[in-house]
Amino acid sequence: MREETKKNLKSYLDSLYPILYIRHSDFADVDKVLLEAAAPNVRFYEFNNALGAINFSDKHSMKHCDLVEFLSSVMDDNDDDNECFIVLKDIHKNIDDPKVIALLRRIAELNERDDYHVKIIIIDSVENIPQELKSFITLIDVPLPDDEEIMTCLSDFASEVGEKIDRAVMDELAFLLKGLSAFQIKQVLSLAYQNGGGLDTSDIKFIMGEKEQIIKKSGILEMVNFKETLSDIGGLENLKNWLKRKEKIFAQLDKAIKYGVDIPRGILILGMPGCGKSLAAKATAALFKVPLIRLDVGRLMGKYVGESESNMRSALKLAETVSPCVLWIDELEKAFAGIGGNGGEVTTRLFGNFLTWMQEKESTVFIVATANDISKLPPEFLRKGRFDELFFVDLPNEKERRKILEIHLQKRDKQSSSIDLGRLASETDGFNGADLEGLIKDAVETAFIDNTDITTGTLLDTLHNAKSITDIQGDKIKKLRADLKAYSIKPASE
Repeated sequence: MREETKKNLKSYLDSLYPILYIRHSDFADVDKVLLEAAAPNVRFYEFNNALGAINFSDKHSMKHCDLVEFLSSVMDDNDDDNECFIVLKDIHKNIDDPKVIALLRRIAELNERDDYHVKIIIIDSVENIPQELKSFITLIDVPLPDDEEIMTCLSDFASEVGEKIDRAVMDELAFLLKGLSAFQIKQVLSLAYQNGGGLDTSDIKFIMGEKEQIIKKSGILEMVNFKETLSDIGGLENLKNWLKRKEKIFAQLDKAIKYGVDIPRGILILGMPGCGKSLAAKATAALFKVPLIRLDVGRLMGKYVGESESNMRSALKLAETVSPCVLWIDELEKAFAGIGGNGGEVTTRLFGNFLTWMQEKESTVFIVATANDISKLPPEFLRKGRFDELFFVDLPNEKERRKILEIHLQKRDKQSSSIDLGRLASETDGFNGADLEGLIKDAVETAFIDNTDITTGTLLDTLHNAKSITDIQGDKIKKLRADLKAYSIKPASE
């Protein structure tokens, strides 16, 4: 992967591309790639906001100055035929200055001369490209370390600390460290080593905790805390059995991949509101024993041109950093509303970026997407290969309603054996899971206030005053059911 990056970078540097923008947080790692890609006689000029002009080789301060002064001096110092690289770091806030834009544009335009060879390389963890410079700037992606490079990082660290790591442990640790930069890998390994005095499988939880910190600090993805498991889902046996099969792969992903098993991609759960779709997302993360991350597309929207798309790329890259994980996208049809319509250009581009990532991703990010209204869902999501499986969640049948009632009674430490759950289940036709939970909550509250026990009669009295989702949204439910069944999607229930 590193060789491929170096090759691509060298191609751009050798061509007429005046400004390269490398979005990366590990500046030292990018410096190494730059040195490897550059010709031996290239001169380097470096600027950062902390020290001004610095020596690229030893990072010592050479002159305290602002970016305008730095660019002006370097531009005037390069009238000869020698090639040089201007390396600018952490300038995303400075780059909007009209003087900075004018100087960068001027240097870019001077490269059209045969005797002027100055390339500008911007290295920043934040992407900010002014409209005036878009035609001059080329974005360069520096991929994160691949399997071989991670193993090298592990071996080098083990040698440094004098630790001998078992090969099986190395494989497991390497798998968990996927998605981190070389610098982050060294940080995590150092912390893990200091924490336990060695490197073994006991460090797995510690490494996952450190990866979760990256999400929390990002602000564009949400780390969801949960305690729900599959046992909290009443019914949906087809869905639960399918997830249990995938869990066997997630439990031994490294072995499964080596055996030739495809990495599980994810599921799309379509169906009635309040019927356990969100609960299924949480239970999936619990079953796989991985973090649950929620992607809110609305949070990605930015005010600058290209900012939303940049946020989408960052969000997906962050999800890969924390992988293996479950990426949850709730109400998918609302997340990408407006695709193809007037004013939906940004959403359409976000949708395109997301689809491309879904199709090409090789990471262990398992997607759980949920949606209520299939008629408003872009048809591209329903094509083969986007998800491993699509499930249709209908209103719970009588058997499932009984189980849901039992679960919510047990959650409140109420004995269900003395209650006629069969009768309650038969009389709650048309209720969804949320309705049934509300029924139990109201009955428990009434019993507390009246200082009585929860009985079948108490629940029936509460039921007679309750309205189900079918009572309130009957026509909408019929349409949703008809739309979903038209696609012959696999039912989540038996």
